[in-house]
Amino acid sequence: MARIDNISKAFDPNEAESRLYSKWMNSNYFKPKAGKTGKKFSIVMPPPNITGQLHMGHALDNTLQDTLTRYKRMAGYETLWVPGTDHASIATEARIVETMRKEGLTKDDLGRDKFLERAWAWKEQYGGRIVEQLKKIGSSCDWSHERFTMDEGCSDAVKEVFVKYYNQGFIYRGERIINWCPHCLTSISNAEVDYADQAGHFWHLRYPFEDGSGYIDLATTRPETLLGDTAVAVNPKDERYKDVIGKMLILPLVGRRIPVIADDYVDIEFGTGAVKITPAHDPNDFEVGQRHGLEVITVLTADAKITEDYPKYAGMDRYEAREAIVKDLEEGGYLTEIEDYSHNVGTCYRCGTTIEPRVSLQWFVKMEELAKPAIEAVRNGSIRFVPERFSKNYFNWMEDIRDWCISRQLWWGHRIPAFYCDDCGELVVTKESSCTCPKCGKEMRQDPDTLDTWFSSALWPFSTLGWPEETEDLAKFYPTDTLVTGYDIITFWVSRMIVAGLAHKNDVPFRDVLIHGLVRDSQGRKMSKSLGNGIDPLEIIEQNGCDALRFALVTGNAPGNDQRFQEDKILMGRNLSNKIWNAMRFVVMNTDDDFTPDMVDESIFTTEDKWILTELHDLISEATVNIDNYEFGVALSKIVDFLWDNFCDWYIEITKSRLYDKECKTRNNAIYLLNYVLSEAMKLLHPFMPFITEEVYQNLVIADKAESIMISEWPEADKVLSSAEDAEMMNTMIDAIRGIRAVRKNMDVAPSRKAHIIVVTTSDKIADMFTQGEGFLERLASVSSLETRTNKEGIPSTAVQAVFGGGEIYIPLEDLIDIAKELERLDKEKTRLEGEIKRLKGKLSNESFVSKAPAAVVDQERAKLAKYEEMYANLSDRIEVLSK
Repeated sequence: MARIDNISKAFDPNEAESRLYSKWMNSNYFKPKAGKTGKKFSIVMPPPNITGQLHMGHALDNTLQDTLTRYKRMAGYETLWVPGTDHASIATEARIVETMRKEGLTKDDLGRDKFLERAWAWKEQYGGRIVEQLKKIGSSCDWSHERFTMDEGCSDAVKEVFVKYYNQGFIYRGERIINWCPHCLTSISNAEVDYADQAGHFWHLRYPFEDGSGYIDLATTRPETLLGDTAVAVNPKDERYKDVIGKMLILPLVGRRIPVIADDYVDIEFGTGAVKITPAHDPNDFEVGQRHGLEVITVLTADAKITEDYPKYAGMDRYEAREAIVKDLEEGGYLTEIEDYSHNVGTCYRCGTTIEPRVSLQWFVKMEELAKPAIEAVRNGSIRFVPERFSKNYFNWMEDIRDWCISRQLWWGHRIPAFYCDDCGELVVTKESSCTCPKCGKEMRQDPDTLDTWFSSALWPFSTLGWPEETEDLAKFYPTDTLVTGYDIITFWVSRMIVAGLAHKNDVPFRDVLIHGLVRDSQGRKMSKSLGNGIDPLEIIEQNGCDALRFALVTGNAPGNDQRFQEDKILMGRNLSNKIWNAMRFVVMNTDDDFTPDMVDESIFTTEDKWILTELHDLISEATVNIDNYEFGVALSKIVDFLWDNFCDWYIEITKSRLYDKECKTRNNAIYLLNYVLSEAMKLLHPFMPFITEEVYQNLVIADKAESIMISEWPEADKVLSSAEDAEMMNTMIDAIRGIRAVRKNMDVAPSRKAHIIVVTTSDKIADMFTQGEGFLERLASVSSLETRTNKEGIPSTAVQAVFGGGEIYIPLEDLIDIAKELERLDKEKTRLEGEIKRLKGKLSNESFVSKAPAAVVDQERAKLAKYEEMYANLSDRIEVLSK
């Protein structure tokens, strides 16, 4: 028992967490090692941006990954969790450009090479912050496998894929309409556009015919794009316009002649049935323009200002130009009506700026053929979404997939491996860093654009394992087993990884996709800077410890569902740690210094011993199945209930009489089971709360103790002695104790007041159990003495009854209360009720009151009278019983 002097009275997470994490790291516990099962388990971390700061989404995502990884490691799998970070081209470049702006510098001032020097320096200085923060939440990644999307190996993989796709005809360069962000000054893919309803207007306009024969009415939500109109389209089946198809119109404000064309794209039922066609600034208009050979006229610059081709509006921001153009249309008699209108508007997912559809020369991936095997992989079950309902999100995206714009007008990122000859126009795509023109021998110029960040992260499951080299890691750990991610990037990332894995490794990148929801605030709102409702997980860790945060994130978590973050859960996590710590201290304090696990004698295990082992057996069985099914919240709830209720509140209390009796022949068994059961429970809890469980485990006396709990063996139910019969008997006893406690609580009996009990049961086993358990009944139910009977004969009628599963318990009333004092109290209460009844009867017999008072008031008084009369009758019966 001297060991207790070396154990602090309270668990200090701030001291323990950094110490334990360093120990785990230094001991190489995070590295894959062959396990007893001979099986492999691998998982790749969704790489956070190097610009990132740990937020609740990161905390949840990595807690779930760590829970799964720690479980698999303990369950005997050779386990690899690959960490890494993403270069985040748009976000990182924006951050660096903003810093330069404060210095009065632009990218052009520095030039590409000097800018990239700055970018790499920034990455070295700040890019590792998120990694250190991930360590704070206990992430047991193999940090020796850490990768960066722009490290040499990943960059080689990107070039390999680009060249392969190009040679196969899947990558092409062309002038097409794309999504353009005027703030980030780059193209973005369809998946990077967020859509939201915005309040706007329909401006109803008149376009006059060139011959003066009238005009066509139409409406637009973006009058500034009128400058680039090259036609007005109607449906060929629309009888209203059959005579004007082919006629020429004069474009208002511009004076350009534009034709009326017929195209099935136009909805006859919408508006006037006529639409303006601006091929350079609308994706549907672009397709119409391609079909009809219309001129493509760009009227907005890269930063969404009017071009120099329109001097009156040149240099105006698009919204400023809108106001000026609308005013001029009104003055010219072209504007007939302004109608309020709410419509879906696309915004950049990075900065929130309204995107501009814009014709641009870009690189694209043809997705239709590549998507087919990826769709089939989910349909045939090679890949499973958990929950399954999220496969619908996947199918909706993949079955209507468009070509992917992969070029970005940025300098930070993987530069497109394409080279141009300015002399003869030759194009060469190569993995080499420079290129000489194969036709004219001149040095070729590399494409200035970089690749979409998602292009490189699509290769993450195999590029991180060494591909395109056929490495040992790749052979051993690909395909990976589980991807843990949020539903918001199924289109961005999950779909593209599946496509890439099948295209380049001829196998799926992972077997399961575990989808989790968002962490919302306590009111159910999405956390955001604008609302100011964000919660910093690092602050919570500093104040409450990592285990409390992880407990709060997993408690109530269900795959796919959003969850509300509640401070109460943090407190629950802290309270659980305190409860476990105190339980461990009690166990250590009552474990003799010379005790060894071989002192146990299973042949004399008591009913309560077999009960706690049976409960442990069932817990191991159920929690293991829950974790295998990704039901982490359910598993944690069961483990917590077992620890708090079965172990701490019952088993520890029951064993105290044996522990305190040095001569008790089952004392060593109690010591053994307290250490053993708590250690097994700590193993089950370890994937969820790694730090407190390690500290507790190290202080217990158990057989075959591992160096660390994280490399100990996961508990197996079939190795735990269990007895359903003894468990049932013990649960019967617990049921009885709860019944006695309920009676005492209802009668407000002080815990210090002991009471005799009479147990009526026809079961000899139950009767024997009560007799043998008299010691802990005294402590747990304030029982002074007991007797058992098979019938109720001779039991006083005043005795209070408690019913339990195996019979009934009777407690003499005089053992619970002072009858004389209780009668005195009841007489006073009776006198009070008599007065209330007399008053109410007098009031209700008053005709003036009954006739003049509102009906609701009269009914209320009658209800009071009925209630008091019922209380009076019950009170009289009680007095009669006590007076016998």
